[in-house]
Order: sequence, then C-alpha cells, then structure tokens
Amino acid sequence: MEITLARRGLITAARALLPKDARILQILFLALLLTAGVLLRDFSLHPLQMALAFAAGLATQAFWLKRLGLEQRGFLSAIVSCCGLSLLLRSDTMWAHPLAATLAMSSKFVLRIHGKHLYNPANLGVIAAITLIPGTWVSPGQWGNDLALAVWLLMLGTIVTTRARRLDISWMFLGAFLGLVALRVMLLGQSWAIWWHQLGNGALLLFAFFMISDPMTIPNRRAPRIAYALIVAAAAIGWQYLLFRPNALIWALFLVTPLVPLLDRLFPGEGFSWNSWGSRSIPLRACGTFGTPPTIVAEGWPAPARSATTASSSFPALPSPTSDAPSSRPARPAVRGR
Repeated sequence: MEITLARRGLITAARALLPKDARILQILFLALLLTAGVLLRDFSLHPLQMALAFAAGLATQAFWLKRLGLEQRGFLSAIVSCCGLSLLLRSDTMWAHPLAATLAMSSKFVLRIHGKHLYNPANLGVIAAITLIPGTWVSPGQWGNDLALAVWLLMLGTIVTTRARRLDISWMFLGAFLGLVALRVMLLGQSWAIWWHQLGNGALLLFAFFMISDPMTIPNRRAPRIAYALIVAAAAIGWQYLLFRPNALIWALFLVTPLVPLLDRLFPGEGFSWNSWGSRSIPLRACGTFGTPPTIVAEGWPAPARSATTASSSFPALPSPTSDAPSSRPARPAVRGR
C-alpha cells in the first residue's frame, strides 16, 4: 500500500512539473526535432529561412491582433506553426518560408467557421507554398526510417496529445492508416518490409501527433473525431497508392478538413480552449449557430445574448452572462483562447 501511494505521489509530482499549456511541450519537442534534424539529418534548411519564417509568422500574428483590436496573445500557437513549417517545407529561395508563414498565420483570422479557424496553419502554409511558389517542396524522406527516431516521435507525441486531451485521433489515424497498408500488403502478396517501412516513418508519426491532432481544427466530439481520422487515413491511402501522388498525408488533411464544420454542426460538443483544457471543475457546452462563433458556458447556465461585436472563440474572453444567471453563482471563467 505504501509503495503504491509513493508511486502515485511521484506521478502526481511529475505531472505538476509539466507545463499547464500543452503548446509549451509542443514547442520544446518540435524545437528538439528541428535541432536534431538540422544537426544530424540532411534537412537542407538554411538557418536564415527558419529565422525569416519565425519573424514573419510572429509579425503576422501581431498585425492581425492589432488590426482586429484583440488581446495580444496566441503567440505560442504561432511558434508551433512556424516550427511545423520549418520541419516540413523546403525551398530554393529565402522568401518562400516567410511568405508561407504569413499565409499560414493569416488563415487563422480570415478562414473561420463556428468561431474556429478552419485549417491547421502549418498544413495550409505548406500546401500554399508547394502549389503557388516555384522551387518549393516537401521532403518526407528526410526523417529516414530509423525505428529509434520513430519511437522517440511516438513517445513525445503521446505526451503532447495526452496533455491536450486529443490522443484518440492520433492513435485512430495511425491504426487506420497502418491497417489499410497491411491490408494492401496481404491482398497484393507484397513483402511485409513495406509495412515496417511505414511503421518506422518519422514523417507519419510527426503528422499523426503534431498535425492532425491540432485540437483547434478537429471535431469537438470524440465520435466525429474518430470518423474524421478514418476518413483522413483512407484519403491518404487513396492519394498515395491509387493516384500515386506525393505528399499524401498533407494533401489528405487539406482536402478533408472542410468536413470539420459540418461534423461540429451535426454533432455539437464542447469546444477546445488552450486556456481551460486542463480544468475539469466546470462541465462546459457550446452554444452557437451555424456561421457564428459559439459561446462556451457552464452547464446549466443560460447562454448570453448574441451581439454583432461578440469576439470569436479563440480571441479575448467572452463576457459573462448577466441577464439571467442567478447572483449566487460565481462569475463564469474565461474559457476560450488560442
């Protein structure tokens, strides 16, 4: 009994040492991967390209916040997106990375449905770059197929997505994608080395744990998230093995992402907030209509009245309900944020 209590105490202490905001873990892990890639792998990434990407991304975030009169925050998400662009995108020019970062960060403020930005910024930035900017490409083979690297990516990604409460979509996508590859191997009588090649693919694990799992751009409820992961996996398999086109993962995510607003409308659920993801004291629900930002309120509280000036979900905290809420209840905490 004492040993069990001691272990639980150690686990609790270890969890207390972890940052409360999962984006800090994302930044640390992505920075570690980026540093290892530049030093140990042939990433073909010039330091100036990376520096310009971060400068453009953070400047764009600051510009839109000031332009829209919003609270100056969300820079952690901007750093995560710039890390993703630096890990995935390659170019012969110096201006491709900052331009892609500018487009990616602007998409968070321009392409919004139900109070959520539609696309994962890094995903949209990469797609925009390889389709619009000459001399740009994605090099998934840069990670190699070192199983040790795959294990590290798996472990680090599990920690991050668990902290963000969206681990289900990562594992479901991996299971579906690898299962479909295994089915293809069996049907065609191919060598199982093909399946092992995918299992040790660092790019696949990076996509599963750091891109498709972005909690701001996936369905709010668990069942639609699982369906979404299955659809993305099937689209990636079709793109790679039926159409024989490159960059299957990022294209599949880009093409399937527009389904998220529809799934959220058909199956409404609790919206995600970086400011309140770790709080479990007050159950939340989303109140909103199609095309308007949902307001997150505590269960049993009346939804506040709509107004034309209501901020979107990932911007400043929404006003507390005052018209109908009993005075004995405490003020509703701000729960939405980037």
